Amino acid sequence: MTDPIADLLTRIRNAVQARHTSLLVPRSKLKLEVVKILKSEGFVEGYIEVDEGAQGYIKVFPRYDDANQAVIRGLERISKPSRRFYVGKHEVPRVRNGLGVAILTTPRGVLTDRQARQEGVGGEVLCYVW
Repeated sequence: MTDPIADLLTRIRNAVQARHTSLLVPRSKLKLEVVKILKSEGFVEGYIEVDEGAQGYIKVFPRYDDANQAVIRGLERISKPSRRFYVGKHEVPRVRNGLGVAILTTPRGVLTDRQARQEGVGGEVLCYVW
């Protein structure tokens, strides 16, 4: 697999469309940090780390509202292996005028756009979630 973050986002997108209550994703440190941000921003109910096999899994529980509509309306991969997308500290993007979240990898770890602006750092824009 050449792009594990795109795989994570696609699995979440597919599970949400099919109204699944949970999904399994192969574990990595970067995927775990992205899922933690999704949890802290309220896009997923939670996650569990499953120690099974050599690598392990992350079991993610998508969040739905009272009308059984997914909280995640869209996921978009921005920086790809074929074309990386970096921003400086003054160019950190806003997603849907602040209604969405941009997830960045920075020298201070994986951060949301708000956290990156607050810390005064730029980095690689992984994805947008709204």
